[in-house]
This record gives sequence, C-alpha cells and structure tokens, in this order.
Amino acid sequence: MDVRGEIIEIAQKAKKAATVLSRLSSAAKERVLLNMADEIQRQGAALIRENGKDLEYARTIGLSEAMQDRLTLKDTVISSMAAGLREVAMLPDPVGKVTSMWRRPNNLLVGKMRIPLGVIGIIYESRPNVTVDAAALCLKSGNAVILRGGSEAIHSNLAIAGILQDCLKKEGIHEGAVQVIARTEREAVYEMLQLEEYIDLIIPRGGEDLIRAVVSQSKIPVIKHYKGVCHVYVDESADLEMAFNICMNAKAQRPAVCNAMETLLVHRNIAPSFLPEMAKRYQEAGVTLKGCARTKEILPMVEEAAEKDWSAEYLDLVLAIRIVDDMDQAIDHIGQYGSLHTESIVTQDYARSQRFLHEVNSSTVLINASTRFSDGFELGLGAEIGISTTKLHAFGPMGLEELTTTKFIIYGNGQLRS
Repeated sequence: MDVRGEIIEIAQKAKKAATVLSRLSSAAKERVLLNMADEIQRQGAALIRENGKDLEYARTIGLSEAMQDRLTLKDTVISSMAAGLREVAMLPDPVGKVTSMWRRPNNLLVGKMRIPLGVIGIIYESRPNVTVDAAALCLKSGNAVILRGGSEAIHSNLAIAGILQDCLKKEGIHEGAVQVIARTEREAVYEMLQLEEYIDLIIPRGGEDLIRAVVSQSKIPVIKHYKGVCHVYVDESADLEMAFNICMNAKAQRPAVCNAMETLLVHRNIAPSFLPEMAKRYQEAGVTLKGCARTKEILPMVEEAAEKDWSAEYLDLVLAIRIVDDMDQAIDHIGQYGSLHTESIVTQDYARSQRFLHEVNSSTVLINASTRFSDGFELGLGAEIGISTTKLHAFGPMGLEELTTTKFIIYGNGQLRS
C-alpha cells in the first residue's frame, strides 16, 4: 500500500474508534489506563532496549545532546510515564459534564455539555514519553489519536504503542483509538494534514520550523506553539534569596525545555545588589550571560546582547539580561519580544503582583515561582498534550478539558417558536 493509502486507512480506523470512545464509560476508561500503566512498568526493560536502537541512530546522525536527552528512556522516565497514566485515570472525566444551565423566559432550560473533539493528530519530535501522555489524555477525554513521531524515536514509539494497543484489545476497545504511524517519510505527515474529513485537530510538538511547516500545509485546524521565550521580572521589592533561587531554577534546572527562562528582567533599583551574586551563581552553573549596556556596567564580563537575543529561544545554558526602569518597561518588553508562553514576577508588593497578573497576557503568569511550573503535570492536569500559545480554542498547557468542546443541550415541554 502506498503512503497515502496507508494514512487514509489509519484515519478511517481512528474515525470509527472515536465514535466508540465518545460513548465509553468513565469506569472503562479508568480501567484500561490503569492496565496500561501496569504494562508500561512491567515491560520497561523491553522499552529501554528498543530505545537503545533509537539512541544509537541519534548518535549516528549527530542529534544534539539536548535532543538525545529528550529521546532517552530510563527507569525514572518509565516510572514517570506509568505514574502519568495512573494520574490521568484518576482525574474527573470531562465528557458529559454540564458546564452551565440557565432558564429562558419561555421556560426552556438551556445548558452546555462537554463532548470529545473526535480524532486528534499529534506530530512530535524525540520524546517518546509524549506517546504515552497523548494516548492517556486523548483516551480519557474520549478522543481517538493518531501519533506521528520523528524517525529518531520510531522503535521506542512503536514499542510503546504495541503495549497500549494490547491493553485496548483486552478491554474490547477499537484498536483505532491509539495508532502510531510507522512511516518515517515526510510524505506521511503531508498526507495526514490533508485529511480534514477524518481528523478534527492537529497538535504539533517540536521546534519552530516543524510547527511552521505543519501550519503552512495543514487543511485541519492546528494548535500552535512556535517557541517559549519566557521571562522572569525581578521587581525592586523582591526578596533577594527568593529571586536567586527562582531565577536559577527557571534557567538552569533544565534549560532545553520550552518553559525555561530565556530573558531575565531586573528593576534598576535592585540590579546593583542582585546581579553580581546572581551572575556568580549562573557562572558556577555554566550559564553564558548576555546583557544590555546597563547590565554590562554592573557585570562588565558579560557578552553584549544583540537585538536578536531578546526574542531568542536558546534551549541551552544561555541567558539574556536587561535592566528596566520600572514595571511598565518590563511589561512592554514582554509584550514586544515574548511568545505568549510563560512569565513570572518576583516581588513582595501585592499590588504590583496583581497588576503583572492582569496586564501580562501570556498563557501562564506566575507570582514568586519558577517558569518551570508551566507544565500540565505540575499544574494538576495529569499530563499535557501540548502548550498552546494561540488563544483558539485553548491557551496554555492543554489537559483533559482542553481536548473537549461543548454542545448546547435544551430541555423543553412543548415550546414552539412564534
């Protein structure tokens, strides 16, 4: 069968499975997810062996250390995947939830009920744990999912999918509920993006180039997340030790992820007391610093930041630093250079914290906490299907509710429109 025929067959199976899943009971979904968790844990050694084939290939093609880190399956990652499945299993089922009800003057009772989106296509690079997270969230929210990972993770993804599909079969659930495209050709992605009659939503997870390519080719609505240019603003009223710890965690705890801080904004009144010690800690952690002219007056050893640095997503131990006159300038900087991902303020001033919360329009805004908390698991979603930086139809980390839509439900007793 050619690529197009194979992708159409997968999409048709998913469409049939979506109908079944939309009617599946919460108990059945919970049961199969818990079984999946047990099997992932039990077959961890086999998954690590398959993952070894992918890592060998990744080294052969010169995949970066950061990408190899995302690709690697080890015992802790296996345990985390199983834990994610169990947590999603225990979350409230959004399907069938009535979100609001109101009565009209003619005594009609009108409401909204949550329903699945249908079939979701996910395109992603490396990170085989995405296969588990996506399957768990889509299954719990009543959606069928078609997964297309990168060629560098094909052995890992197929092995994981095999375990998940065996669990579905044991529960008598349509095998089209979770499918991984085995084709690694780019043509497979293109054909998938044309199938608007079968697939309801596309979620790409990966670098900016991948996402822009998907958006340009897709006939299906796409949830976009181009990049994570995240900021921490250290206000003049910040507790210094808290600021040191938050800024270190936001940048250096795991720099190769989209919720790591890329630009540090510091109020001019606190900069002389804050930046020297902060720079010392960063240098000990191997962070390369780039700074504005005012930053270089305090830290002459840092590299001078160029205009392109303010909008850069480094995904590495590199940080841009800018001193600002006040909160207005900090918010303006975020508005100009940010990517609507995640921003944090460190302050002891309640009024300023609330103003930052209301005036910064990124998908996640934090007060006195690291940007690294912009993550579905950390926010109690069980896992996340991705992070949307566009406002339709979801914004920020996407969990179960973001994988549903609503329909109107109306109760009457014979009303007729006049």
